[in-house]
Amino acid sequence: MTRTHVSLAAMAALIMGLTACSQDVAGPSASDYQKQRAEILDKHKRQTATAQANTATEAADESGEGAVLGSLDGFFYDPVGKRDPFRSFIQDNRALDEGIESPLEGFDLGQLEVAGVVWRGDRRRALILDPSGQAYVVSEGDVIGKNSGRILAINDSSMLVKEKYVDFHGEQTEKEIEMRIRQSQGG
Repeated sequence: MTRTHVSLAAMAALIMGLTACSQDVAGPSASDYQKQRAEILDKHKRQTATAQANTATEAADESGEGAVLGSLDGFFYDPVGKRDPFRSFIQDNRALDEGIESPLEGFDLGQLEVAGVVWRGDRRRALILDPSGQAYVVSEGDVIGKNSGRILAINDSSMLVKEKYVDFHGEQTEKEIEMRIRQSQGG
């Protein structure tokens, strides 16, 4: 009996499939589709070429040059008046809010530690650690510390910083501070 039920079900499925296939479906054929697709692509290419030519002419008229800055399918990027996308907006906003250029300007020199010095030829750089352990690479001329200190020299195991501050008499003075690499107390 089970064999009969299976064969009846199979025959019913076959009959339903054949009746569905026998109905004609109205619609475009594959060649109609290909023809319509080619027409749309040609139209798009003509529109893009026209838009590029118009934009290139406008850019040349405005700037006096004949160069287009860049395009991708009718999109043109003009960087004038826009921020650099490769700069950190967090650091830019923090610098504007606090009036500082680098994160190291938010610390006293006593809070900072010289972890190491590297050099290539005559160009030396120092690795500075802030109190949280964040590392920064600095070079001569960089600003460091709350009192607008400027790095004067970087030596083999130290760094010389010139800091400006107002003393207790209210006079502005300058002080040169040497920051040394701390030697570990191994044991």
